[in-house]
This record gives sequence, structure tokens and C-alpha cells, in this order.
Amino acid sequence: MILPILAYGDPILRKKGIDIDPNYPNLKKLIENMHETMQAAYGIGLAAPQIGLSIRLFIVDASPFAEDEEFTEAERQEFANFKRTFINAKIIEESGDEWAFNEGCLSIPHIREDVFRQPKVTIEYLDENFEKQVEEFNGIIARVIQHEYDHIEGILFTDKISSLKKRLIKSKLSNISKGKIEIDYKMRFPELKKKRS
Repeated sequence: MILPILAYGDPILRKKGIDIDPNYPNLKKLIENMHETMQAAYGIGLAAPQIGLSIRLFIVDASPFAEDEEFTEAERQEFANFKRTFINAKIIEESGDEWAFNEGCLSIPHIREDVFRQPKVTIEYLDENFEKQVEEFNGIIARVIQHEYDHIEGILFTDKISSLKKRLIKSKLSNISKGKIEIDYKMRFPELKKKRS
């Protein structure tokens, strides 16, 4: 089932997610719905807060990058097979020299900005079978994981840009929260929700 993605301005996007256990209701179905929602919005990652749940769960499917000619053949093969579920994740270490990459977010459509992140991340998490994993990721995949991890910490990529850039996009962000945008996937806007209640 395709779920609505919360738009910028929704307070749930600012909450730190809580850990879940294997008895979390309908977890398998929730993960399936998140994949369906992410694919319908042409995303490569989606965190539970983006669908209104303040829990430490996010998914990454890097396969859309496999079509991108700007990457090497080896990178494209890695992306094609990269599909993970991260439950109760904890970043253990981020390392290397920060590099800029143009990021976007399904909760903040039509805005893309260069964000600086470290190229290597070591993360401990539980997979969809609640088996503990500790893995190190590099490059683009590390970046996607860091972006989604930020969501379960209540952080958005726009928090990581300069104050000048924030001022330049302020009215666009306001329009997003009010639903004054054209978008081709299902969204829920905080300002419209307030008017209804």
C-alpha cells in the first residue's frame, strides 16, 4: 500500500525515533509498504518518520543509481544489488574528508542542495529478521545511509546547509509545508492538516 509522505514542516519529522522490538505490529507489512511508497515516489531511501512513525526504521534501495551513467560499472553493479532494511540503527563512526554531493528528499520536493558528509560510515543495526549487523559503507551508499539515519534523529538535509542558502529557500520551504507545490506522489502537508482540524 502506498502511504502519504509527510511534507517539510510536519513536527514528526523533527522527533527522534524510538527503538522497536520484533513484536512491533505488522512490521513485515510496514516494510513492504515503505518499499512500495518509496518506489512510487522514485526514491532511494525512506525513513519511518517520513510516513508519520517516530520509530528507528529506514530502508535503502540504491538500484535506481545502477542506471546512472556518471558512475563506474563497478559502482553501478554494487547499486543494482543494494537493498537493506535498517532497524534501531546506531552510527558507530563516520570517517574521511568531507565531500559535497547534491542531495534531495522526498519530504522536501523540488529542492536540492550540496551537503557535506564524510565518505565512510560504520553502522550497527538490526535487519528485517532482527539479526544484528555491523557494516562499513563508502561513497554514495554511505551518504544515502547518513541521510536516512538523520531522519530517525529528527534531522533534515536542509539543517546541514549554510544560513545564506537557508534564507534563499525559505519561501520554497514555506510553500511545501502549505501544499503549494506540484507533486506526482502522495503527500501529507502540515498546513493543510491544521486547516482541517
